[in-house]
Amino acid sequence: MTDPTDTGEELVEDLRKPIVHGVASALSPLVRRIVAPNPGKMTGPGTNTYLIGIDEIVVVDPGPDDATHLDAIAGCGGDRIRWIVCTHTHPDHSPGVAGLKARTGAEVLAFDERDDLVIDRPMADGDVIEATEFVLRALHTPGHASNHLCFLLEQERMVFTGDHIMEGSTVVISPPDGDMAVYLESLVRLQGLRRKLKTIAPGHGHLIEHPMAVVEGYIAHRLEREAQVLDVLNTSGPTTIEVIVERLYADVDPELHPVAARTVWAHLRKLADEGRAKGEDLEGSWATA
Repeated sequence: MTDPTDTGEELVEDLRKPIVHGVASALSPLVRRIVAPNPGKMTGPGTNTYLIGIDEIVVVDPGPDDATHLDAIAGCGGDRIRWIVCTHTHPDHSPGVAGLKARTGAEVLAFDERDDLVIDRPMADGDVIEATEFVLRALHTPGHASNHLCFLLEQERMVFTGDHIMEGSTVVISPPDGDMAVYLESLVRLQGLRRKLKTIAPGHGHLIEHPMAVVEGYIAHRLEREAQVLDVLNTSGPTTIEVIVERLYADVDPELHPVAARTVWAHLRKLADEGRAKGEDLEGSWATA
């Protein structure tokens, strides 16, 4: 339970409560969350949609094009929904934009138009939405996707991280749009916001109350995995990504190995750019340089 004296509010969400789809849950005085009914191995409990504000509302990530979910968002915010923003254009985050805009008439903002997303205006790094009660600042955080944005709610020191950081799991980096080196740079950037961050509102899972520990854990995990990949190359000689995945992800459901392979590929591309590995993309052979 978040300390109510920290926010001046009587009650905020108990982070141990199970997530219920379609029900608005208060996370703070200014933020509510509605979880889309799209749970799965890649989405966890489902995609988090956030409503920020009371008098004027920003919706972050409407999620999939699911009528029940979009009705729940519109029912919660009504005509107070002024803006719709997307962290990125992957299919579990942005397809619901058109349906929510049709329900509310809200202005759509994102880094760019892509993957069938139509926007009213782009948001670049540092751009802000100024509402009557809050300021929401865009942070360009590429890596998981080149058009990925996080959003910093300055009044509550809460950052909405989409798929840049998730609760309870790490993030898939899938080339060519996903870039491991750039992803690590974006994580380091969040480290630089140490004094500005109190909580992380991820695209999947519960609110994260110790943001710096999680960011540092993400960086450490990625560097450890990179070292493991390099170790396989050093001990095995020329080998394939499939073999690397079988060794490093032996305790992971084999159904997820193709996903793991893309993240290993991202590590290898970073190592190749640094002159420490050489290889032939996803299907070919890799070795130390």
